Order: sequence, then structure tokens, then C-alpha cells
Amino acid sequence: MSAVNTQFAPPEFLQLDVDDGPRRIAYRLRPGAGPTVVWMGGFRSDMLATKAATLDAWAAKKARSFLRFDYSGHGESDGRFEDATISRWLNESLAVIRQKAGPRPVLVGSSMGGWLALLAARALKADSLGLSGLVLIAPAVDFTQTLMWDRFPAKVKREITDKGVWMRQSDYAPEPYPITRALIEDGRRHLMLDGPPIVTGCPVHILQGMRDPDVPWKHAMRLVEHMPGDDVVTTLIKDGDHRLSRPEDLARLVSAIEGIA
Repeated sequence: MSAVNTQFAPPEFLQLDVDDGPRRIAYRLRPGAGPTVVWMGGFRSDMLATKAATLDAWAAKKARSFLRFDYSGHGESDGRFEDATISRWLNESLAVIRQKAGPRPVLVGSSMGGWLALLAARALKADSLGLSGLVLIAPAVDFTQTLMWDRFPAKVKREITDKGVWMRQSDYAPEPYPITRALIEDGRRHLMLDGPPIVTGCPVHILQGMRDPDVPWKHAMRLVEHMPGDDVVTTLIKDGDHRLSRPEDLARLVSAIEGIA
């Protein structure tokens, strides 16, 4: 099969007509052998970022099926970031996976994408569709509560509660971004770490940097402890940060996917 260059090709769009408003979700699908590897990006990231582009190049070289997309308010998809919630991004993810990924895909979730991948795995398992595997990079499970709200000082909590939004400075972008009351409150509907054990029904490989200031490695270990019935492999990268985008980190990512897919 000849390689298809999808890196800078225009995206395709999936039209969603849902209760919270119609919108187009941008995606790029590389045809190839399955199971399809599905990239689920992080908070404020997009499908042209380093890790997604690396996996697209890997898929081209290996003639593998690879699917990536942008949540609403991200990248080339419709919508405003400040209007979105975990529920909205999860519903979009499930729509793209169900319509475009084919049977038993491998979900690769980075940071927030790791949480969404686990939520998607639960929904797909309930539908008897299932997955071939999960690869999670610094999975930010429950981040709206555990890694945001619980850490915010009282002043920030009051601003979010009273005004509905707080503009947070970022180490990854020049402009601050909005943290909304809707995002925090909706996130509580999807918390996983204080509930019943997480059961994905597939092998899981977690990659976690031990110098990650955003998702501490002990947070990843708490997730592992909450998955007692799954086959989980955890790779702790002693000098790894949150991005895990160095050449050696990207090589570990590809190896983890190949080990499952």
C-alpha cells in the first residue's frame, strides 16, 4: 500500500447535530492495516502537534490505519474552547471513534486525552464494541477536580464560582486560557478515581514522566491501583516532563503502541 501524506492535507469533517449545538469536528484518517490507532490529544492541544505528527509518520511507514481529530474549540474543529466541557469532548470522541475507527481500535490518550480515552473505553465496553488496547501518556484522570479545583486557592475558586470563569496563565502558550465553572462542575460527573474499579477489558500501557509538574507520577500510580483487573504496564521516565516529546520519549511511545497493536 502506498503511503498517503495526511500531515498537512486539509482535514475532513464529521458533522454533529446534538442537543448542545451543531458543529463540525475535524479529523484526519490514514488508511492502512488495523486495528486503527486513534490519537486523543490533551487540553488545548491539537492533532498537528508533535506526538500526533510522529504517530502519523509511523503509521505511514508501517502502512497502519491512524485516526486523529480535534475536540471542539481546538485546532481546526468548530466551537469556542470556553463553551466546552468534558461531556462535550467525550461525546465528540465517541462519535468519531464509532463512525471512523473501525472494530476494536487502540486508543492513545495524552494528558486530558488519557481521561477521555478511559471514559470512552467504558462506553465502548458497555456497547460490546471493545478495544484492542490503551496507551496513556501522563493520564490526567479527574484533572478538573484533583489537579485543578482541589489545588486552587480560595480566591480563584471564588472567581470561578462568582464570575463563571478564571483566566489561567500557561507554561505552554503565551496567552492565558479560560477555566470555566461549567468545565469544573461537569467534570464531577465523570470522576473515576473515587468510584468503582476501572475495567477496560484490554491491555493498557502508561507512560509517565517523573518530573511532570502538571500530572504528578503518583497520580498515575493512583490510576494503576484503581485498575486491579486489567493488564497494565507502567513506564516511569525518571527525567521526563509533561510533554514527553523528546526523541527518546517519542520512541517509547511508538514502542508501547507496537507492543499492543
